[in-house]
Amino acid sequence: MKRFLLPCILLASTAALSQAVDSPAINGKWKIHSVISGNESDQTCTFVQKASDLTGTCESEQGKSSLTGTVNGKKIKWTYKTEYNGSPLTVSYTGVLDSPTKMTGSTSVEEFGVEGDFTGTQSN
Repeated sequence: MKRFLLPCILLASTAALSQAVDSPAINGKWKIHSVISGNESDQTCTFVQKASDLTGTCESEQGKSSLTGTVNGKKIKWTYKTEYNGSPLTVSYTGVLDSPTKMTGSTSVEEFGVEGDFTGTQSN
């Protein structure tokens, strides 16, 4: 039994180490610049990554919103709910970590059916 257990433990720790290397942590503050339907906006998002789960806040002129999302390798996704002129909005981001300090991708606002692009740079 011990001969079987040791290789399983080694295999599991190798897999966990491989995932950690492939998934750079994005903890901290990031400046996010978005262009949606020709409208530009800037915000600061503070990410907290625990394994593949992502939480935190995004803050802009419209206020502060809590976010939830995931990190899978270099792929990142997050969503938050906010308001615009009293109407609820769901803003979603899907992107790729281009480097430990830069991300790019697409964004959408579900209620308006509009999409755009974003860039993010770490600003710790």
